[in-house]
Amino acid sequence: MKYTKTMRNGFSMITAIFVIVIMATVAAFVMNLSGKIVKSTTVQYQREQANLYAKSYTEYAVMAVTAHDRSANCVESINGTIGLPTDGNGYRIRTRVAYIGPTSVIGNCAGTRQLSNNVNTASTPLTIIIDAYVDYKDPDNTSQWLTVHRRTVQKI
Repeated sequence: MKYTKTMRNGFSMITAIFVIVIMATVAAFVMNLSGKIVKSTTVQYQREQANLYAKSYTEYAVMAVTAHDRSANCVESINGTIGLPTDGNGYRIRTRVAYIGPTSVIGNCAGTRQLSNNVNTASTPLTIIIDAYVDYKDPDNTSQWLTVHRRTVQKI
């Protein structure tokens, strides 16, 4: 049997369709993989950004406590927002400060925690506990808030 020109054209068409199907499958796989990579990069970026905001607000709280006159009142909380947290593109930051130390060092801070009397001396330094909470929205589920918590104990 002799191969005719029409048989060769038919074989070429089948080969071309097969190559197109393989290329389309590879393209779909690449698009799916790149979408997953973009999503994981976005989640990682938001979490790292929240960690940096928690660290920044912790340092800001230390600075605020050292600069504040504790004879009248004390810094107990620092709150802030960055961006628009309700739209899922921003962050809510809540910082709570607790004081530990003798009354002579703490001053008139209401609701402070104090160490036991056998540890408190006149030379005991003021110590603060800073809890920083950063809330942000999950990019896939904008009704769910994710929270990063950072606790720091700092001698002043």
